[in-house]
Amino acid sequence: MSEPTVQLIDTIPGLFTPPTYSYIASAPGELVFFAGQVALDAEGKLVGVGDFAAQVKQTFANLRLALAAAGCTPATVLKTNYYVVGLTRERLVAIRTERTPFFAGNKPASTLIGVQMLFDPDALIEIEVVAVRAR
Repeated sequence: MSEPTVQLIDTIPGLFTPPTYSYIASAPGELVFFAGQVALDAEGKLVGVGDFAAQVKQTFANLRLALAAAGCTPATVLKTNYYVVGLTRERLVAIRTERTPFFAGNKPASTLIGVQMLFDPDALIEIEVVAVRAR
């Protein structure tokens, strides 16, 4: 099965052109909605307690596995939502450090939300995506 053609629009007259995400994402094919991924390992243990960068790395690794299980790839992600406890500039930089190579040129539509708490008091990030797969 080949990857569907993803159309990303990041340049819109009258709007600032964002460097790391697109305003609009669309593709022919079947939409796949993913539950939020967090920094749990295969045994359900939280990775990187107190270490935001370690949690981001594990969360993106988990996201890659979930995408593959659904027949999707980072290149077919249309939308990302990031939920971050204690959102700071440093945490944004840590996310970008992992996000940029993960998406390798793909700039899905993106929303970053600071939250008070996630499912576990030690969890610091959750990433939710919508992707498309070829029919």
